[in-house]
Amino acid sequence: MTKPSLPDLLHAAVSAVGGTERPGQVAMAEAVAEAVDDQAHLLVQAGTGTGKSLGYLVPALAHGERVVVATATLALQRQLVERDMPRTVEALHPQLRRRPQFAMLKGRSNYVCLHRLHEGAPQDEEDGLFDVFEQATPTSKLGKDLLRLRDWADETETGDRDDLTPGVSDRAWGQVSVSSRECLGASKCAYGAECFAEAARERAKLADVVITNHALLAIDAIEGAPILPQHEVLIIDEAHELVSRVTGVATGELTPGQVNRAVRRAAKLVDEKAADQLQTAAETFERLMELALPGRLEEIPEELGYCLMALRDAARTVIVALGSTRDKSVQDEDAVRKQALAAVENVQAVAERIVGGSEYDVVWYERHDRFGASLRVAPLSVSGLLREKLFTDRSVVLTSATLKLGGDFNGVAASLGLGPEGTAGDDEPAWKGLDVGSPFDYGKQGILYVTKHLAQPGREGSRTDMLDELAELIEAAGGRTLGLFSSMRGAQAAAEAMRGRLDMPILLQGEETLGELIRNFAADARTCLFGTLSLWQGVDVPGPNCQLVVMDRVPFPRPDDPLMSARQKAVEEAGGNGFMAVAATHAALLMAQGAGRLVRATGDRGVVAVLDPRVERARYGSFLRKSMPDFWYTTDRNQVRRSLAAIDQAAKTAGE
Repeated sequence: MTKPSLPDLLHAAVSAVGGTERPGQVAMAEAVAEAVDDQAHLLVQAGTGTGKSLGYLVPALAHGERVVVATATLALQRQLVERDMPRTVEALHPQLRRRPQFAMLKGRSNYVCLHRLHEGAPQDEEDGLFDVFEQATPTSKLGKDLLRLRDWADETETGDRDDLTPGVSDRAWGQVSVSSRECLGASKCAYGAECFAEAARERAKLADVVITNHALLAIDAIEGAPILPQHEVLIIDEAHELVSRVTGVATGELTPGQVNRAVRRAAKLVDEKAADQLQTAAETFERLMELALPGRLEEIPEELGYCLMALRDAARTVIVALGSTRDKSVQDEDAVRKQALAAVENVQAVAERIVGGSEYDVVWYERHDRFGASLRVAPLSVSGLLREKLFTDRSVVLTSATLKLGGDFNGVAASLGLGPEGTAGDDEPAWKGLDVGSPFDYGKQGILYVTKHLAQPGREGSRTDMLDELAELIEAAGGRTLGLFSSMRGAQAAAEAMRGRLDMPILLQGEETLGELIRNFAADARTCLFGTLSLWQGVDVPGPNCQLVVMDRVPFPRPDDPLMSARQKAVEEAGGNGFMAVAATHAALLMAQGAGRLVRATGDRGVVAVLDPRVERARYGSFLRKSMPDFWYTTDRNQVRRSLAAIDQAAKTAGE
């Protein structure tokens, strides 16, 4: 039988999802097929509207080997599992003569734990377990959530938190889920045969395509104990997020509350001497943390070093004691012991890591208004880890709408542990970069406006000229504005100022759930939505209700961000340009994502306004501009106001 052609397969899949074939999608599918056949690595930039999901799924399914697809966001995971995969499998079946199986796999804490649900959660202060359903009053929000969870657990086929609608609070979910460290293991658990997490793993083992997330991919790479089944092809979608997600998984933290919980959980299960040793170390740590000032610790202070060694040693003693003592008076002792062990092991591991003082780690104090002080440790870079763990023994395809920064892929590639394009060494795998463009005509659909006339933003103080400019732009646009701010303080100040000046609704992140805010923004043309980081990447509002995207300033990392400043310094000490490699690259990625909120469909028109003259005046300005879609560029404020008014009028006329 002749092998079906890739164009025919792609055409069938695109028709099945009701889409339109695009030249960029075809070019992407051909490049992915070539990379998979050659066991090579590929970075693909595919703009919004390209249809990149099918651009990688079709050639991967046609190849026939097992594929893992890792995404950053829940929205894309759901789209793949609920829409793209089922339709694509059915559409390709007549030509492939097979129906590839697919499955979703997440970390264990994403699935309801039947043991925790039926036997209760270990209680910190007392022996044994307590029934969360008896403890929570049925009239309270927590009580209602827990009762709904119990009913849902009897009906659900997956036990996956994301299949529960509406959702529940983190607090409620925490009562009925366990981490991988707290899990008893299927063989020791009375509910092991019915376990949702184990069932998901079994489905993944049998599937041709496993859809997971960046965090689980990172855990799989870091922990060494394989969670994902063996696979020949790895596709990383939303790849611009990968480094920050892997860094998050590889970050350790110690807080007084967390250490004290570990003490309480272990105290009743070990002898008094071991418990007292850990209690004493915990009290010393709590005293030190009360005095902690935020910032990086280039060297561990002597007193903190002694305290961490005491914590490490006491935790080690408790871990040994937990393994060798039994107490039959404790209800469901195995579960209580496992939770205590998980808490103490985490304290021991983080204390050990910080005391070890690796030159590849960054240690700092953080202080949160609500949660108090924490001690954190993160890798200076994850590039070596990614190079070693991701790019061996399989073909890797990384794709996103924003992988080219400043005009090439090398900046993103370096963060992934890859050398410059076209080079390969013993340690650095070869790779190719491909920009398949976008179906949108950015030069005709959008304007990039930079306010050359405004004062340069300082670190502190109000920017009255910026607020005046913002108000005038919003008025010209008739609302329809997504405001992207580099800090929550900036977003709040702007919302307050605009609410006092303008007769139109101003929504502010944090005042409602993100989903609710975006729905309200999309529903009303006069409404504006202001917020910070999650809005730079998480808003998809095609049509006339988002015609002005405003960035208040270049979103450089905070100068006091310990991890970013340490990374910048490391690049400089190695002879590179730390500012461009770290701060400018971070800003360029966010600005590319933010600018991408404007044009989401072929009929969209509008303006991206950057209220920071450095994008025009500074030497790095051209690097930032090149990283954004190729909009028509201007610094003429009058031209922009006329354009916004014309776009507003056209939208009103079309809506009549």
